[in-house]
Amino acid sequence: MQSFPGSGAISGKSHGRSVAMGRQMSETEGPSTSGKHSQEWVKKPRVPSSWLYLPGVKHAVLLGLAYAAIHYSGDLQKHILTGDSRKAWEQWGSHTVELKLIPTIAAVLAVLYGVWQWVRSRQRVFLLDFACYKPPEHLKVDLEDFMTGSRESGKFSEESLEFQRRISQRNGLSEETYLPPALHSLPPTVTMETAREEARMVLFGAVQDVLDRTGLSPRDIDILVVNCSLFNPTPSLSAMIVNHFKMRGDVISYNLAGMGCSAGVIAIGLAQRLLKTEPGKYALVVSTENITQNWYLGDDRSMLIPNTLFRMGGAAMILTNRLTEYGRAKYELQHVVRVHLGADDMAYECVYQREDEKGRVGVELNRDLVKVAGKALEKNLTRLGPLVLPLGEQLRFAGNWAQRKVLGKRHVKPYVPDFTKAFNHFCLHAGGRGVIEGLGGQLGLTKREVEPSFNSLYWYGNTSSGSLWYALSYIESCQRVKKGEIVWQVGFGSGFKCNSAVWKAVRNIHDTEHVEWMHMKNGNLERCWNYVQENVSPSSKYSRKYGQVPAEKDSHAHTNGHAHTNGHAEAKPAVQAPVTRSKLRAQH
Repeated sequence: MQSFPGSGAISGKSHGRSVAMGRQMSETEGPSTSGKHSQEWVKKPRVPSSWLYLPGVKHAVLLGLAYAAIHYSGDLQKHILTGDSRKAWEQWGSHTVELKLIPTIAAVLAVLYGVWQWVRSRQRVFLLDFACYKPPEHLKVDLEDFMTGSRESGKFSEESLEFQRRISQRNGLSEETYLPPALHSLPPTVTMETAREEARMVLFGAVQDVLDRTGLSPRDIDILVVNCSLFNPTPSLSAMIVNHFKMRGDVISYNLAGMGCSAGVIAIGLAQRLLKTEPGKYALVVSTENITQNWYLGDDRSMLIPNTLFRMGGAAMILTNRLTEYGRAKYELQHVVRVHLGADDMAYECVYQREDEKGRVGVELNRDLVKVAGKALEKNLTRLGPLVLPLGEQLRFAGNWAQRKVLGKRHVKPYVPDFTKAFNHFCLHAGGRGVIEGLGGQLGLTKREVEPSFNSLYWYGNTSSGSLWYALSYIESCQRVKKGEIVWQVGFGSGFKCNSAVWKAVRNIHDTEHVEWMHMKNGNLERCWNYVQENVSPSSKYSRKYGQVPAEKDSHAHTNGHAHTNGHAEAKPAVQAPVTRSKLRAQH
């Protein structure tokens, strides 16, 4: 069921793979025909020319012959060396019947070999622990600082500034998210070095935190997978980590690039495949996005939206296949399901990095994005459903499909399976308030089930592939996970992709050591929901489901950028305004 398309740039140890691939293609491709595209080439399946090519049979026959040689050669050798050839021949004849058992022994060994290969392919992969990066307090940015920095950059028209202000007031982000140091300068200093500075802060901080949490040394790491979509310097980010932490020279490292916000799940899937072929290993997976070099400085509205959504952050995870670590591991990886719609032009171009009319580079989010995302999610759930849904839900879905597709009853509405019967916790891609709202409504989730994703967006913004891990750390800190419960992570990315990972808790988890959520007290959860209530789109059909009916506006409705609960709630004192960038700069 799981697909592993090779989109995106991957740098790692090849071990001669490209040479072998070229040799294989030259052997199977046959003579080329002029005037025809390479897409017309169809690889023919290789048919075993002998029963010896069947899996395990060749090894079993060799083992059987070796057994016979060792078992029966002793007496023969003794008689031959003494010159008694007659006795040697008689001794050989007495073993003829027993030698006929060799095929039987080979068959038994072949079965055992097959069972061993099956057990090896089913090797379990555990999430030992993970850590999300929490930037320092002086990098917080509120709306006032955001607008001041944008205006003083001199790159935006008044219409673009007002557009960014309107989006920022309704996108679900609080005034306490974080931007990298380069964007706090007036004007912003966007260079390769400042982008590297941001990468070092996030990558080194998250990796050091997860190493401290697990008690592992950098030299214990056998596999390293790093994903960052838009910033790919040379040496790579994975090399940056290897150099800083002085990892071993034989570490298997990969750097995934250009794969969008869903690349975190892709990195987990890659680590899973490597761990299934490398027993007794530790894999470090790091997911981040770099904001510095990808801050759009132009007036194209389709490219301005990422400026208002994306913020600084990242996460690091340690996976292992060591059964000895089962006792302290948190989760076991159940499934990784990937869907790629890149063959469709509309899906391929709905999230697209390009230059605007003035040559300024940005990432365009076009109007087809919502439609494409819905299609990708539907395909992902179609593949995931049979793996996780109870039989009753699968039968209801099959019956509904048969009515609509086979019997032609177009008036029958499509049945959306109840995925709350398959999953206990949901980590939705925090791509924006509308994304979480739409996913939650489509899946029929409750307020508690979408709470982790809303809080991830509210406090840290869209941290790209890292947002799923901020949501999971919120669940562990503020909601708890019981042994045996199932966690679902789903993310969307350019290309266009929808990827999901399913985890099963192997023990009870209430982790209050996640530094990114230690502030969740004294009404901070209420602040998040009040903000969402006040800034929700009145036209959203999911607003009433989550109780997100816009509050009655009064003179205090937007005190310091935060709203009160509603008109019937008892008035609360205004929350102290966050410290602005200029004040923090003066303090530092």
